[in-house]
Amino acid sequence: MKTLLHQLRLFFVALQFLTRVPTPAWVGFEPGWLQTCLRYFPLVGALIGLSGALVLATAAAWWPPAVAVVLSMAFTVWLTGGFHEDGWADTCDGLGGAVDRAKALLIMKDSRLGSYGALGLIGMLGLKATVLTALLTPLHNEQASAEASHIRAVLLAWTMMALVWCHAASRLVPVLLTGLLRYAGDIDHAKAKPLAMRVDRITLVSAVLTTAVVALMLWLHFWQAAWPTGTLQVALGRSALAMALALGLCWHWFRRRLGGYTGDTLGASQQLAEVAGLLAWLTVVHPVS
Repeated sequence: MKTLLHQLRLFFVALQFLTRVPTPAWVGFEPGWLQTCLRYFPLVGALIGLSGALVLATAAAWWPPAVAVVLSMAFTVWLTGGFHEDGWADTCDGLGGAVDRAKALLIMKDSRLGSYGALGLIGMLGLKATVLTALLTPLHNEQASAEASHIRAVLLAWTMMALVWCHAASRLVPVLLTGLLRYAGDIDHAKAKPLAMRVDRITLVSAVLTTAVVALMLWLHFWQAAWPTGTLQVALGRSALAMALALGLCWHWFRRRLGGYTGDTLGASQQLAEVAGLLAWLTVVHPVS
């Protein structure tokens, strides 16, 4: 019972760290929990994605796909406080120019948004909005079909699944990076010092298993609804591979430029992984003929 209660506490700590959602007072807090709670980052990501998916479904009943997508994205950004987007913008500012390691770290600590950060943020949000809109919009030949309304419902379901999966699995990427790289900044002045310490193997494996559970739940939902689970497996596989490639890119990029990771680069890795997963998902839902 104590073990289950402790795991519940870790989940709430992860939820509080990644979102604006308040946690019960009985949860409490200890600095060491911030590191071990990383195992629940993918689960919290799934809940964030599910929230965005529900907003998307509600908005899609009233407005065109592009409007529904923007409202869904705005809600998830609000829900997370732009946590990862801020890290992506700061990383673009720090690593966008040809500066040395020390200067890059100094730039990333600056709260002001620079040109590289603004361009990177616009590009990232614009790309995600474009991909989600493409996922949600029937192709030209599908729009002329007598079953157009059914096709829109199917595409909405696939887009909702993409949001849940990509938000969940993309949050595994920064967790893995904390195990693959050392902290590049000043540990004594780190905003979240426990995250500056190398994560143990048990936490990493637990995070991977949590992500696998999310994938299994999506598969079971498709299976129960008699949907094409084979197609879902392809979508999950391609997006997982795309996010693994994003992980490799981030590992190489951060190691070469900084010698490790910082809190900002962890947020950047999540954003890159999320958009990579969505792009891969799009190749399954709307393959190029």
